[in-house]
Amino acid sequence: MTEQGKDTSISAISAHLTPLPDKVGVDGLEDKWRDTWETSGVYRFRNTRDRKAVYSIDTPPPTVSGHLHVGHVFSYTHTDVIARYKRMRGYDVFYPMGWDDNGLPTERRVQNYYGVRVDTSLKYDPDFVPPFEGTDGKKIEARDQVPISRRNFIELCERLTAQDEKQFEALWKSLGLSIDWSQTYHTIGEHPQRVAQKAFLRNLARGEAYQKDAPGLWDVTFQTAVAQAELESREYPGFYHRIAFHFDDGTPLYIETTRPELLAACTSLIANPEDERYTALFGKEVVSPLFNVRVPILAHPAAEMDKGAGIAMCCTFGDVTDVEWWRDLKLPTRPIIQRNGRIVMSVPEWIEDAAGRSAFEEIEGKTTFSARKIVVDHLRESGDLDGEPRPTKRMTNFYEKGDKPLEIVTSRQWYLRNGGTDERLNAELIARGKELEFHPDFMRVRYENWVHGLNGDWLISRQRFFGVPFPLWYPVDSDGETDYAHPITPDESILPIDPSIDVPAGYDESQRDQPGGFTAESDIMDTWATSSLTPQIVTHWEEPDEDSRALFSATFPMDLRPQGQDIIRTWLFSSVDRAHLENHSLPWAHAALSGWILDPDHKKMSKSKGNVVVPDKPIRQFGADAVRYWAASARLGLDATYDEGQMKIGRRLAIKLLNATKFALAIGREDENHHVGQPSQTSWDATDVTEVLDRAVLARLSEVIREATDSLESYEHSKALETIETFFWEFCDDYIELAKNRAYGTADSTGAIPREAAILSARTTLGLVLDAFARLLAPFLPYATEEVWSWMHSGEGSVHRAPWPSADMYAKACHGADPRILRYAGEALAALRRLKSEAKVSMKTPILSATLHASSEAATAVRATLPDISEAGRVTGPIAVVESTTTPVDAPQADGSDSDVTVTVGDFELGEPPAKRR
Repeated sequence: MTEQGKDTSISAISAHLTPLPDKVGVDGLEDKWRDTWETSGVYRFRNTRDRKAVYSIDTPPPTVSGHLHVGHVFSYTHTDVIARYKRMRGYDVFYPMGWDDNGLPTERRVQNYYGVRVDTSLKYDPDFVPPFEGTDGKKIEARDQVPISRRNFIELCERLTAQDEKQFEALWKSLGLSIDWSQTYHTIGEHPQRVAQKAFLRNLARGEAYQKDAPGLWDVTFQTAVAQAELESREYPGFYHRIAFHFDDGTPLYIETTRPELLAACTSLIANPEDERYTALFGKEVVSPLFNVRVPILAHPAAEMDKGAGIAMCCTFGDVTDVEWWRDLKLPTRPIIQRNGRIVMSVPEWIEDAAGRSAFEEIEGKTTFSARKIVVDHLRESGDLDGEPRPTKRMTNFYEKGDKPLEIVTSRQWYLRNGGTDERLNAELIARGKELEFHPDFMRVRYENWVHGLNGDWLISRQRFFGVPFPLWYPVDSDGETDYAHPITPDESILPIDPSIDVPAGYDESQRDQPGGFTAESDIMDTWATSSLTPQIVTHWEEPDEDSRALFSATFPMDLRPQGQDIIRTWLFSSVDRAHLENHSLPWAHAALSGWILDPDHKKMSKSKGNVVVPDKPIRQFGADAVRYWAASARLGLDATYDEGQMKIGRRLAIKLLNATKFALAIGREDENHHVGQPSQTSWDATDVTEVLDRAVLARLSEVIREATDSLESYEHSKALETIETFFWEFCDDYIELAKNRAYGTADSTGAIPREAAILSARTTLGLVLDAFARLLAPFLPYATEEVWSWMHSGEGSVHRAPWPSADMYAKACHGADPRILRYAGEALAALRRLKSEAKVSMKTPILSATLHASSEAATAVRATLPDISEAGRVTGPIAVVESTTTPVDAPQADGSDSDVTVTVGDFELGEPPAKRR
């Protein structure tokens, strides 16, 4: 076997042949070889300690939410092609699999599946039985969900994700992913929790993690803060309201707003300092309508002069611009929206006017929608609404998994530095992006644009339940007030911990939530805060045992991060940030970015659109190799259409490989009377390849191996597949047809028997090339290639541990033959057969004589291969080869390309068609 792809100059390939099946097909191969692979451990990481001999993959842990669609098989196939290729190049491939258990998708699924919701005031019930065990997809409203303790809820999350993970694992195995299933992790498991908590504590100690009370984006449905990377801008319908503020003399000053329900939260009116309409008003005050609060008129360059009236009210907080104005102008904070999206239940202290307080009482506890209607009705009655509201559509921030616009709520949250507030760190992360090899390279700009556009640090805390807890407690003073400024941290040696259950050193459980005692941090980490550490999790970063230290040094920084292009700003960037802060390096050398799956109408597949294809359906219908062929045919970075036509082509390719290999092996063990003198051929020695046509095939094979290897080294798997597949069909359609009679050793039309050396040359070429095809196609069609390999190399192990073919070996064996000879000979045979088709006679009809016209280089090749051309074309008489002075420039070739070289038939004479059998 080769070592990291180094040529060992194999001159012969030995075979241990098995009996050939009577009929071949792809059906049933998955079950046969999946069990064999699992039993033999063919894909298991061998624990190589040499970093140069290891290829490590940071495999994406899919979100386990119970919903599978064909997009799941897409990018994972791309990764598997590379993993299989690197394994055949001699690397010890570290290819683990994880499950992204925690996070909002899991919680939502559990709530609906079991009909429950969390009530943190409830105690744990060890005998709890959920009211449902699956709701058949019916959504259970929150009011109908049974309240349970947080611990009971987490247990249900763990139970359901374990079920879902089995579905995913079954899918991956049926698809033939060469994953090492002994290297599996869960993002909520003990080891990942320890890594996430340890990394956070170190971030905290270095000042990279910090907490603060600040306005932040908030999803009122899921009751949690949302990070910048999780935003999705969507068009949202609304209305412009032209509203009058008033100077002391009653003069109106009109502003336009889409959120009149926030009038009570207004702190000021803001205009651009260069707007001549308002420069004389800066520093003056006006009174807000309805609530009668005095607010100043201020200047800020972010105010848009051409938007609405050119002057806007700043409320705390209506949007991110309000936050910018509030921060820059040091404005007061006047929040009126609660975390549940409703107006606060008491009149704010800054509303002092009796009429204003009375007006606010009407909107207390209302939703923003209801409050808006009440406020607008009052403004209409008071005459402060100028005209009727005008409909508009505006781009509004949503949580990517939510369906209501985000609010901005002030709350205490944890942040991690990511270059959003630190120019030096931002520049360092840009530099890291330049070090990283992006495939395709144009994806690099998405990373750079994201980092350049950061406007705040990474908000990593979430007000959810199923996730990695922050490993923190806080002192509670004698008055019962929590001291958030001095968190209590555990020693790393006791991680992971759950602060809601575990007790900090120096305290006991009786002091929990008591004056003079402690209280637990109730927030959990954002799911990306754990997923961003997958390189550290799978490589056993900072684990104390010797085996873990050896694994880390052999696998980190990792070689490859494959992922979707839509999560560059989340998973890819956050992983780079964490590795930069913790390891002072990139987490991996290469990033391979896949596109999306589109339905036949070229729309992105998604459950919400109802255009999802369940992945086991095409696998059952066409076979795993066929589905892999479709996926592997797509280039990185580009969207691909779900195409069953492509799958049919892949299935045909797999079946053709089986049939072609059976044909070649059957010739080799034909009968005891064949002319080579041995009952079966069990080795193929390249020195036995003596004929011009055969050597040309090896020359072309050498080119194909080199081109495919270069493509795979550049992570261009689709280009490699196209190169291999094109030559495979040329080999089957041209070479096998040209050489099969010689390989059989049958007498030609004149009764002459081919020379033994010529027979052996053909048989050896068939064996060598099909052995190479089994290996070349192995990363793409693992089941069919393993099947044919077992026919040729019984007991010699898997094709997936065989060495990748050596281009140099075949180049040496061809003795300088021109690889184009095969094409020219194939064109000559095609020309002879075409004349029979045009004459509407059987292909078995003999040609008594013919004249072939060809360019000088084609003519030379045709003359050198005339015996095979004549036999395959059933030419019983002479063939004249005439060099043409002109040749068509647009003649299509066998590979579909255009060429200025072609072979045409001139004069010819046909014999009598063979008699039809009665």
